[in-house]
Amino acid sequence: MLTGIHPILHGELLAALDRLGHGDELVVADANFPAHRLGAVVVEVPGLSAASVVEAVRTVVPADAYDGASVLLMTAEGDERPAVQHELIAASAVPAERVDELERFAFYDRAAGARLIIRSGELRPYGNLILRKGVVNEYEPSGAVR
Repeated sequence: MLTGIHPILHGELLAALDRLGHGDELVVADANFPAHRLGAVVVEVPGLSAASVVEAVRTVVPADAYDGASVLLMTAEGDERPAVQHELIAASAVPAERVDELERFAFYDRAAGARLIIRSGELRPYGNLILRKGVVNEYEPSGAVR
């Protein structure tokens, strides 16, 4: 364990997140997502909700604030977003205007180009999100450093 690091972020996941550069995309996917078929780098975090994974990832990965959406969701069937997607948006901590949606197969195509797929234990349908990494501008000590 490391001081100041969210406990969900284990070594393999931290290393994969560290390799992302500005504009790279990562996917946080539900348990039914075809992660290994689509992604070259897949990290499994079974037993965890997708929103809890997004929340942990956002403690070390800034969302991109440049042109285009910072977060993409898979368009759900029906007239309203399911609860899991509202949880994902809240966990991503990006403004509503920086969230967009992609049709299911367009989402899969976009996810295939992501640098990292994190497959959670989320069992609810449409528990998938693409996050575009922003720029880290400065080091902010957590208070544990003196």
